[in-house]
Amino acid sequence: MKYAVLGTGTVGRALASKLVSLGHSTWMGSRTADSDAGLAWAADAGALGTLSTFSGAANAADIVLLAVGGQHALAVVEAAADGLQGKVLVDLTNPLDFSQGFPPRLSVCNDDSLGEQIQAAVPGARVVKTLNTLSNTIMVDPGKLSEPSDLLIAGDDAEAKAVVTKMLVEWGHRPPVDLGGIDASRGLEAWLLLWTRLYGALGTGDFNIRIVR
Repeated sequence: MKYAVLGTGTVGRALASKLVSLGHSTWMGSRTADSDAGLAWAADAGALGTLSTFSGAANAADIVLLAVGGQHALAVVEAAADGLQGKVLVDLTNPLDFSQGFPPRLSVCNDDSLGEQIQAAVPGARVVKTLNTLSNTIMVDPGKLSEPSDLLIAGDDAEAKAVVTKMLVEWGHRPPVDLGGIDASRGLEAWLLLWTRLYGALGTGDFNIRIVR
């Protein structure tokens, strides 16, 4: 399976390095093909890692992970739209607004979500929302936690969710709890209002929830 990670920040580099460590050919997408952070990652990644533009990376991959700040998400998927048609697009973004400081507000909430806006922006893609409730360290290494925890997933395409579930299990996660359609992104993104408060109280992002029935 070939992957693209759109975004050269801390989260994007962590995800792309995880995929390379598992033996997957991985393209990192950036606004330009000469991003310093992207070039440094590609040099460390070796033969399995390639830096490209957002569009080039999406065109090369079977599965695309969107790992940019929420304020940039729509512009990035629109730039990569030609390569996203029919692809599974894993949306990790959150509509966080830090304009009034920490903790942040949500720029999209209640009757809409960033996940839904991304699906509407690229209707030919099969958007799956997951991983947005974790720090990047726990995304790629859930074993850092002292006991198993739970992931959540949402999307309109059942087959796409099954593909993403397989990826998550390969990373060491338990199969996620399926919340239904992409409109469930509203709840997944709203969790960040509590997540950021917990981060402030605990002094670390290395935590997650466990659902006890």
